[in-house]
Amino acid sequence: MQASILEKEVLLKEIHHRVKNNLQIISSLLNLQSIRIKDDTKAFEVFKESQNRVKTMAMIHEKLYQSGNFAQIDFSQYIHNLISSIFSSYGVNTGDIKLKITGQDVFLDINTAIPCGLIINELVTNTIKHAFSPGNSGKLHVSFDKTDDKYVLTVQDNGNGLPDDFDIEKTDTLGLELVKSLVYQLEGKLGVINGDGAIFRISFREQ
Repeated sequence: MQASILEKEVLLKEIHHRVKNNLQIISSLLNLQSIRIKDDTKAFEVFKESQNRVKTMAMIHEKLYQSGNFAQIDFSQYIHNLISSIFSSYGVNTGDIKLKITGQDVFLDINTAIPCGLIINELVTNTIKHAFSPGNSGKLHVSFDKTDDKYVLTVQDNGNGLPDDFDIEKTDTLGLELVKSLVYQLEGKLGVINGDGAIFRISFREQ
Protein backbone atom coordinates (compact mmCIF):
# COMPACT_ATOMS: atom_id res chain seq x y z
CA MET A 1 0.00 0.00 0.00
CA GLN A 2 2.77 2.42 1.02
CA ALA A 3 4.74 1.53 -2.10
CA SER A 4 1.69 2.23 -4.27
CA ILE A 5 1.19 5.67 -2.69
CA LEU A 6 4.87 6.51 -3.13
CA GLU A 7 4.74 5.41 -6.75
CA LYS A 8 1.74 7.68 -7.42
CA GLU A 9 3.50 10.64 -5.75
CA VAL A 10 6.57 10.11 -7.92
CA LEU A 11 4.35 9.90 -11.01
CA LEU A 12 2.50 13.12 -10.10
CA LYS A 13 5.79 14.91 -9.50
CA GLU A 14 7.07 13.78 -12.88
CA ILE A 15 3.85 14.90 -14.60
CA HIS A 16 4.03 18.41 -13.08
CA HIS A 17 7.72 18.60 -13.98
CA ARG A 18 7.07 17.64 -17.60
CA VAL A 19 4.08 19.98 -17.94
CA LYS A 20 6.17 22.84 -16.51
CA ASN A 21 9.01 22.09 -18.93
CA ASN A 22 6.67 21.86 -21.92
CA LEU A 23 5.03 25.18 -21.02
CA GLN A 24 8.46 26.78 -20.63
CA ILE A 25 9.40 25.53 -24.10
CA ILE A 26 6.24 27.11 -25.53
CA SER A 27 7.06 30.35 -23.69
CA SER A 28 10.60 30.32 -25.11
CA LEU A 29 9.29 29.73 -28.63
CA LEU A 30 6.90 32.67 -28.28
CA ASN A 31 9.76 34.81 -27.03
CA LEU A 32 11.98 33.85 -29.98
CA GLN A 33 9.15 34.55 -32.40
CA SER A 34 8.42 37.94 -30.80
CA ILE A 35 12.05 39.02 -31.31
CA ARG A 36 11.53 38.64 -35.06
CA ILE A 37 8.52 40.98 -35.09
CA LYS A 38 9.67 43.79 -32.78
CA ASP A 39 9.05 46.31 -35.55
CA ASP A 40 5.36 45.38 -35.50
CA THR A 41 4.36 46.80 -32.11
CA LYS A 42 0.86 45.35 -32.05
CA ALA A 43 1.98 41.84 -32.99
CA PHE A 44 4.85 42.05 -30.50
CA GLU A 45 2.40 42.89 -27.69
CA VAL A 46 0.18 39.95 -28.64
CA PHE A 47 3.13 37.57 -28.42
CA LYS A 48 4.25 39.05 -25.08
CA GLU A 49 0.76 38.69 -23.59
CA SER A 50 0.53 35.09 -24.82
CA GLN A 51 3.95 34.34 -23.36
CA ASN A 52 2.92 35.73 -19.97
CA ARG A 53 -0.23 33.60 -19.97
CA VAL A 54 1.84 30.49 -20.57
CA LYS A 55 4.29 31.54 -17.83
CA THR A 56 1.37 32.03 -15.44
CA MET A 57 0.36 28.38 -15.84
CA ALA A 58 3.95 27.08 -15.86
CA MET A 59 4.67 28.77 -12.52
CA ILE A 60 1.81 26.87 -10.86
CA HIS A 61 3.14 23.51 -12.02
CA GLU A 62 6.62 24.58 -10.92
CA LYS A 63 5.33 25.47 -7.42
CA LEU A 64 3.54 22.13 -7.12
CA TYR A 65 6.66 20.28 -8.27
CA GLN A 66 8.97 22.15 -5.88
CA SER A 67 6.73 21.95 -2.81
CA GLY A 68 6.03 18.24 -2.97
CA ASN A 69 2.38 19.02 -2.18
CA PHE A 70 0.69 17.98 -5.40
CA ALA A 71 -2.82 18.76 -4.19
CA GLN A 72 -2.49 22.47 -3.36
CA ILE A 73 -0.34 25.53 -4.01
CA ASP A 74 0.59 28.34 -1.61
CA PHE A 75 -1.34 30.94 -3.58
CA SER A 76 -0.25 33.92 -1.47
CA GLN A 77 3.40 33.30 -2.32
CA TYR A 78 2.47 32.57 -5.93
CA ILE A 79 0.79 36.00 -6.30
CA HIS A 80 4.03 37.75 -5.27
CA ASN A 81 6.08 35.69 -7.73
CA LEU A 82 3.57 36.11 -10.55
CA ILE A 83 3.30 39.89 -10.30
CA SER A 84 7.08 40.20 -10.00
CA SER A 85 7.36 38.25 -13.26
CA ILE A 86 4.77 40.46 -14.99
CA PHE A 87 6.50 43.65 -13.82
CA SER A 88 9.82 42.31 -15.10
CA SER A 89 8.27 41.43 -18.46
CA TYR A 90 7.08 45.02 -18.96
CA GLY A 91 10.14 46.67 -17.43
CA VAL A 92 8.16 48.11 -14.52
CA ASN A 93 9.97 49.08 -11.32
CA THR A 94 8.59 50.05 -7.92
CA GLY A 95 9.22 53.70 -8.71
CA ASP A 96 6.78 53.52 -11.62
CA ILE A 97 4.03 51.55 -9.90
CA LYS A 98 3.97 51.12 -6.13
CA LEU A 99 2.73 47.59 -5.49
CA LYS A 100 0.84 46.43 -2.42
CA ILE A 101 -0.19 42.80 -1.97
CA THR A 102 -2.38 41.80 0.97
CA GLY A 103 -4.42 38.82 2.07
CA GLN A 104 -4.39 35.65 4.06
CA ASP A 105 -2.23 32.59 3.56
CA VAL A 106 -4.44 30.64 1.18
CA PHE A 107 -3.83 27.26 -0.45
CA LEU A 108 -5.65 26.42 -3.70
CA ASP A 109 -5.87 23.28 -5.80
CA ILE A 110 -4.64 23.42 -9.37
CA ASN A 111 -8.15 23.66 -10.86
CA THR A 112 -8.75 26.88 -8.93
CA ALA A 113 -5.21 28.27 -8.95
CA ILE A 114 -4.81 28.33 -12.74
CA PRO A 115 -7.91 30.42 -13.54
CA CYS A 116 -7.16 32.73 -10.58
CA GLY A 117 -3.58 33.16 -11.74
CA LEU A 118 -4.69 33.95 -15.28
CA ILE A 119 -7.23 36.49 -13.99
CA ILE A 120 -4.51 38.25 -11.98
CA ASN A 121 -2.20 38.22 -14.99
CA GLU A 122 -4.83 39.86 -17.21
CA LEU A 123 -5.87 42.53 -14.69
CA VAL A 124 -2.33 43.45 -13.65
CA THR A 125 -1.27 43.62 -17.31
CA ASN A 126 -4.28 45.83 -18.02
CA THR A 127 -3.22 48.17 -15.20
CA ILE A 128 0.36 48.40 -16.47
CA LYS A 129 -0.75 49.17 -20.03
CA HIS A 130 -3.74 51.45 -19.50
CA ALA A 131 -4.16 52.78 -15.95
CA PHE A 132 -1.54 55.52 -15.87
CA SER A 133 -0.65 58.34 -18.24
CA PRO A 134 2.88 58.24 -19.72
CA GLY A 135 5.42 59.54 -17.22
CA ASN A 136 3.04 59.27 -14.27
CA SER A 137 3.55 56.90 -11.36
CA GLY A 138 0.74 55.13 -9.57
CA LYS A 139 -0.35 52.50 -7.09
CA LEU A 140 -1.59 48.95 -7.56
CA HIS A 141 -3.20 46.94 -4.77
CA VAL A 142 -3.90 43.22 -5.14
CA SER A 143 -5.66 41.37 -2.33
CA PHE A 144 -6.84 37.79 -1.99
CA ASP A 145 -8.89 36.78 1.04
CA LYS A 146 -11.07 33.95 2.25
CA THR A 147 -14.07 34.25 4.54
CA ASP A 148 -15.84 31.02 5.45
CA ASP A 149 -16.19 29.21 2.09
CA LYS A 150 -15.86 32.32 -0.09
CA TYR A 151 -12.78 33.74 -1.82
CA VAL A 152 -12.46 37.39 -2.84
CA LEU A 153 -9.82 38.65 -5.28
CA THR A 154 -9.49 42.42 -5.70
CA VAL A 155 -7.24 44.27 -8.15
CA GLN A 156 -7.31 48.03 -7.63
CA ASP A 157 -5.34 50.97 -9.02
CA ASN A 158 -5.43 54.74 -8.56
CA GLY A 159 -4.99 55.51 -12.24
CA ASN A 160 -7.11 57.22 -14.86
CA GLY A 161 -10.10 54.97 -14.32
CA LEU A 162 -12.26 53.33 -16.94
CA PRO A 163 -14.15 55.14 -19.72
CA ASP A 164 -17.48 56.61 -18.60
CA ASP A 165 -19.37 54.28 -20.92
CA PHE A 166 -17.42 51.17 -19.87
CA ASP A 167 -19.57 48.06 -19.55
CA ILE A 168 -17.81 44.83 -18.59
CA GLU A 169 -20.58 42.83 -20.26
CA LYS A 170 -20.03 44.57 -23.59
CA THR A 171 -16.24 44.74 -23.65
CA ASP A 172 -14.58 43.09 -26.63
CA THR A 173 -10.93 43.18 -25.52
CA LEU A 174 -9.32 39.74 -25.38
CA GLY A 175 -7.94 40.21 -21.86
CA LEU A 176 -11.26 41.15 -20.25
CA GLU A 177 -13.14 38.56 -22.31
CA LEU A 178 -10.74 36.00 -20.87
CA VAL A 179 -11.34 37.33 -17.34
CA LYS A 180 -15.11 36.96 -17.77
CA SER A 181 -14.69 33.42 -19.11
CA LEU A 182 -12.43 32.43 -16.19
CA VAL A 183 -14.82 33.91 -13.62
CA TYR A 184 -17.61 31.88 -15.22
CA GLN A 185 -15.38 28.79 -14.98
CA LEU A 186 -15.01 29.46 -11.24
CA GLU A 187 -18.80 29.95 -10.98
CA GLY A 188 -18.01 33.34 -9.49
CA LYS A 189 -19.12 36.95 -9.73
CA LEU A 190 -17.23 39.85 -11.29
CA GLY A 191 -17.78 43.40 -10.10
CA VAL A 192 -16.23 46.58 -11.53
CA ILE A 193 -16.10 49.94 -9.75
CA ASN A 194 -14.96 53.05 -11.60
CA GLY A 195 -13.95 55.90 -9.34
CA ASP A 196 -10.51 56.99 -8.17
CA GLY A 197 -8.98 54.48 -10.55
CA ALA A 198 -10.44 51.08 -11.38
CA ILE A 199 -11.44 48.27 -9.04
CA PHE A 200 -12.06 44.72 -10.24
CA ARG A 201 -13.47 42.36 -7.62
CA ILE A 202 -14.01 38.64 -8.19
CA SER A 203 -15.76 36.47 -5.63
CA PHE A 204 -16.33 32.73 -5.79
CA ARG A 205 -17.02 29.85 -3.47
CA GLU A 206 -14.67 27.04 -2.61
CA GLN A 207 -15.21 24.19 -5.04
